[in-house]
Order: sequence, then C-alpha cells, then structure tokens
Amino acid sequence: MRAVSDAIVFRPLFMERVWGGRRLEELLGKPLPPGAVIGEAWEVVDRPEAQSVVAGGEHEGRTLHDLWMGPDRARLFGARAAAAWGDRYPLLVKILDCEDTLSVQVHPPAAVAARLGGEPKTEMWVVVAARPGAHLFAGLRPGVTRAGFETALRAGEDVSALLQKVDSAAGDVMFLPSGRVHAIGAGNLIFEVQQNSDTTYRVFDFHRPGLDGRPRELHVDESLASIDWDDVDPPLVRPDGDVLVAADVFEVERWAVAGERRATTPGESAIVAVAGGEATVAGATLRPGDFALVPADAADPAVRGDGATVLRIQLPAR
Repeated sequence: MRAVSDAIVFRPLFMERVWGGRRLEELLGKPLPPGAVIGEAWEVVDRPEAQSVVAGGEHEGRTLHDLWMGPDRARLFGARAAAAWGDRYPLLVKILDCEDTLSVQVHPPAAVAARLGGEPKTEMWVVVAARPGAHLFAGLRPGVTRAGFETALRAGEDVSALLQKVDSAAGDVMFLPSGRVHAIGAGNLIFEVQQNSDTTYRVFDFHRPGLDGRPRELHVDESLASIDWDDVDPPLVRPDGDVLVAADVFEVERWAVAGERRATTPGESAIVAVAGGEATVAGATLRPGDFALVPADAADPAVRGDGATVLRIQLPAR
C-alpha cells in the first residue's frame, strides 16, 4: 500500500555571519550554537555544500536532495513539479537576523551569470520584525548613473548612499529580481525566499573586517556587469489579496489563518512558514520561525490556526 506522507520538517542549518546576532534564539527559540554570531538559518536547502535533513517522521534522517531525486519524487512534490525542474530542489528558504547592515550586493541575471560562471538568483524578503529606525536598500536613487556609481565605488566611497532607502516594519515585503542592487539595514529579521543559488557579488562592505579579521572580498567588475542600471526607486510590494509575489521561479502568498485553509493545490506540494501565532500544518504544530514541506499526497493538507500568519510558498507552473 502506498504510504501517505505528513508534513516534512527539516533541521535548520545555522550560518555564522559578521553581521548576525542572536535573535533567532531570542525571538524564535532556535537552538543556536553557544557564543556564535548567527546571521542565517537555512530552513529548506538542497545545495552540494548544504543539505536540509528531515527531523522525525517517515523520512527521518533523509536529505532534501535524496527526497527530490528518489523514487517518491512525484508523490512528494507533485508530478508536474517533478517533471518540470532539474536535479536540485529549486528553492532555498532562509531566515536572516541582520544585527548589523549587510554588504551592498547584487545577484546576476541569467545571461550574466552564465558568462561569469555563477547562478542567477531572484529573491524576496518578508520582514517579520524590525527595530525602530530599521530600513532596506533596493534599487538606485533617481539620477544615479553607471559612470557615477563606478567612480564612487572604485574610490572606496559608501555607495549605499546611491541606493533607494526605505524604512522597514514588520509585514513589509520587497521583491528582488536578479540585477537589483540591494542591502538590508541593521535591525531587520527577515524570511527570505529565493532561487536555489548561492551566487552573490559583494559591491561594498563598509570597510569592515570579516569573522577572520580580514576584509571580505569585493566583486567590483562582476557587480558592475550585473546591476540593472534602469532599476530606479522600486517600491515595496503591494499585496494583491493573499498574493505577495507570483514570479517565474516561486509563488508566495501570506495568509491570516482563522479556521482552516488547504496548504496545497491538488497534486502540488507547498512550503508553509509561520510568521506569527501558532498553526497546525498537515498534522505538525508550527510556531513562529517554523517551516514545513507539505507533500502533494498529504492525507490532511490543511493549515489550521486562530489568527496565525503564515506564508505559503509554491513552485509555479513551467
């Protein structure tokens, strides 16, 4: 008889970052390693260098890559997704604790990535907590040209002053297509949904040392080749009902759950993340900062809660 899958929960991978802190533990109860400065929790990842491992249940101890490439791929992820995507699960989902401001950076568009030997990366941010005065940087300020930006950058100037700067608050959403130059200001706690890519070109890093005491590498030429110079003053996302982003690489909705909603569309899988409150997802109880993969064949793919705020992340049709 075919097994029926429940929600699949993975163990997070904690990444030490010079700009990180301890709020993943303080606000979300994550079991951080003692004394470490943690900037990222990789919640769902299938990379050669980093693998999500299932915590409990039918698939205990298996990696996401094993599930994705195994004989149950269509059953777990849906026949359409199984056929449409490649040899790695196509999304990477993280939580970012930005105790300090991140570097100014850009991810290459597909054509540039192919030329430079990297991977394209489109992503989005959902702010789940923000200290007073927190802000985001995304896109260029009006009047900024490539020539002016390059002159300032090669002179070692703080080019974050040339980026659009917006105040951030819990609930804000920013979409970042490949080519959009950006940075996250200090004080933000963010859920990030992105393509499965780890190519980041660091434009400027505020002249600070890395965790090893040395300046972190900059990628000036690659950054200049990747930045979309026509990307001026991009706005925060204005949700269309539940829909936050419907892109060609991911679709993300935000639900205020009062009662019950189905986590998946028939024949599809979904990632569900809890941003506030408590929810039961396909039989698993999730609290703020918890994530679960709801398989396409889940016996009970419902999200239940009383005022919980959840994100529903799905792969789009291709």
